[in-house]
Amino acid sequence: MQIDRIEVGGLTLACRKAGKASDPCLVLLHGWPQTGLAWEGVLPELGKDSYALAFDLPDIGDSRGAPRSAEKTELADIILKGAEAAGGKSIIVVGYDVGGMIAFACARDHGARIAGAVVMNTVIPGLDPWTKILSDPRIWHFAFHQIPELPETLVAGHERAYFDFFYNVMAADPKHLPDARRDAYAKGYARLEALKAGFDWYRTMPKDAEHNAKRTEIKKPMLYLRGDADAGRNMPEYVEGLKNAGVVNLGSGVLPKSGEYAPEEAPGALVEALRRFRRSATSASR
Repeated sequence: MQIDRIEVGGLTLACRKAGKASDPCLVLLHGWPQTGLAWEGVLPELGKDSYALAFDLPDIGDSRGAPRSAEKTELADIILKGAEAAGGKSIIVVGYDVGGMIAFACARDHGARIAGAVVMNTVIPGLDPWTKILSDPRIWHFAFHQIPELPETLVAGHERAYFDFFYNVMAADPKHLPDARRDAYAKGYARLEALKAGFDWYRTMPKDAEHNAKRTEIKKPMLYLRGDADAGRNMPEYVEGLKNAGVVNLGSGVLPKSGEYAPEEAPGALVEALRRFRRSATSASR
């Protein structure tokens, strides 16, 4: 699939596209440790009735240039500028993992520029159950990744082996992430700048949490999704946290037979959920 380059304030954003710019726009954001390649399997289907844009986040994969900050509100602004430069209209931002944190920031801080947001398989810094999640020993990597320089020192040259640990633990079925795809993701972080960019997402989470803890009314429609193998049973905690943060129009759902990596683990169910939300959100924005 062809990768376009979009210039945004001195940065170059790599973007995979499908569909027509005249259709409502779906901005698709990956998480750690992946790239926009994660969306390639669903792009053709989404492009049938949406203008689908799957970005490599700044300085990851084929994107180049470090943002001023890895705070999620800053990354949200950069991605939205990229989507707007690509001709996106009636924008709905969809993201999982760190991409979900950015999708939330789009709705919270840049709501006038979007029609809605879909947040998947993530906890939002500063929102319940954030503190509970940080205390879970299974989430040890949040603290490790925040240490300056040490993660880069230890992981550089070992990206594939390190990332494999997370794919194997966080996917419902690791077979949905085959070797060729894992090799591509490791290559996407092989530059030291890219590795640092990924760890910087974690280093700025304390600032994100402080920012998000200030309640503000979030009027644009939002959908929260989790895979049923990814603590989907705890959905009420996440939904309540979003409501308490000020989300007025919130829906939720569980994706079957899926863990962290919904575009690769539950593509059919995800496409249908996004289509339903897009129809509802774009209708409400008219």
